[in-house]
Amino acid sequence: MNGSAPLSEREQIARPVTAAGSVVSDRIAASWRRSTEFGASLDEVAPVFSGAVDEESLFFRCGLDVVEGLQATLANEPISMMLTDGDGVVLNRVCHERTLLSALDAVYLAPGFDYGEREAGTTGLGLALADRAPALVRADQHFCSELWGYTCAAAPVLDPVSGELAGTINLTTWAQQSDKLLLALAQSAASSTAAMMLARHRGRVPRAASHGQVFRVFLRPPGTAVSPRSRSWRAASADVEAALAAGRVVAVVGEDGVGRRSLLTDALSRTHPYGRVLVARPPAVQDTAAWLDLWEPELGKAATSIVVSQVDELPSWVATKLGGTLRATMPGGSGDGGRPGIAFTARSVGALPEALRPLVDTCVELPPLRERREDVVPLARAFATKQRRREVRFTDAAQRSLLAYRWPGNVDQLRGVVEAAVARTDLVDVEHLPAELAGGAPRRSLSRIETVERDEIVRCLAEPGITMTEAAVRLGISRATLYRRIEVYGIRDPASS
Repeated sequence: MNGSAPLSEREQIARPVTAAGSVVSDRIAASWRRSTEFGASLDEVAPVFSGAVDEESLFFRCGLDVVEGLQATLANEPISMMLTDGDGVVLNRVCHERTLLSALDAVYLAPGFDYGEREAGTTGLGLALADRAPALVRADQHFCSELWGYTCAAAPVLDPVSGELAGTINLTTWAQQSDKLLLALAQSAASSTAAMMLARHRGRVPRAASHGQVFRVFLRPPGTAVSPRSRSWRAASADVEAALAAGRVVAVVGEDGVGRRSLLTDALSRTHPYGRVLVARPPAVQDTAAWLDLWEPELGKAATSIVVSQVDELPSWVATKLGGTLRATMPGGSGDGGRPGIAFTARSVGALPEALRPLVDTCVELPPLRERREDVVPLARAFATKQRRREVRFTDAAQRSLLAYRWPGNVDQLRGVVEAAVARTDLVDVEHLPAELAGGAPRRSLSRIETVERDEIVRCLAEPGITMTEAAVRLGISRATLYRRIEVYGIRDPASS
């Protein structure tokens, strides 16, 4: 397509400049290095075909509405708009120019093909996914020369409730076209998609934007921490403590809000009783560099252990830089108590960044709170006592409601519910709990499908002013069936509160 430098030379110097001789940004250079490590082709793009795509996801349905609307306003522009999932698989493509469509087919930039960095090298959508930030890749900034004829702009879309990476909005045009507005259009489309997803999330509260966090924890004397008492918590805690005591790098994985960071700081209070812990949580992408510079000097200090939480939210270039710094500063030896603890938290093992995964010696999974029922009431009492600074009691009915709830937000949600309740009373009853917790314990163990149905009935009945007849209509069942479900599932009738 465009003129090219010898491929062997470009590969040898890790491609710090384009074929035209212009210097690229650190983000592009880092992506080139990753593409080389992945073994992506320099002269021929050959992405894997993944087959059928998920057209029923909330992201797909909302994103399709947005890109089709945007395409209608740009009908005469040679721009292809597409959605990709969180792995880079193209979900759909909207374009009115046949020449561009044919050219994109020739490089397999089409639905069903995987265009992530690992398969296609540096592209706009691959970089946006890797860094969880908007990206613009022009012409010969692409890793593969077969893509030099195009300019791509992409913006990630995060689920507004869970914060998970749903996919990208990607706009592709010819390399010779003006790209001044391309990235702005991609970002606008991504924002509109996230807003539409939130509107269709049935009124659930959006996940708060992360502003980052760096703080030191001066550890308590061993044995003074208030810890959950379930068998699974104790088993996870023992595994983490043994690994930290042996000088291993630990990753604790599990759902958000499950208590991963508390587990680590609690274990460090026993393995490093005379030290301190620096806890770092990633900020918004644009603030990441300053955030890393703020606490990076603490790495390698013998008296400071490091916990980097939510590393699955780190841009790839930051994870790479952090991994390199850790390798350079980690002291040798283990098991003598002289090595500071180093730990990460993430949602799953697979979510750990590629650059940090080789550093992890031990990975421990912490189950969600719904699988640790025996922790619910002790934690509730501990949160209540801390909030009121005196003993707070829970009625039997309130305890049953706490135990019957599934806690999708885990320990963080429980803490919020308890703190709101004890702000008004020293004796917590059902009336002090949110409406969705108003159900008592069911008469028997429920199947997964029954649990989902029960939660939906509780959610519907919790809506202000709704009658039983209206609830039955919304749920698609008769009024008599609704009453039977309420009795079987042990749901407390809001009218009797």
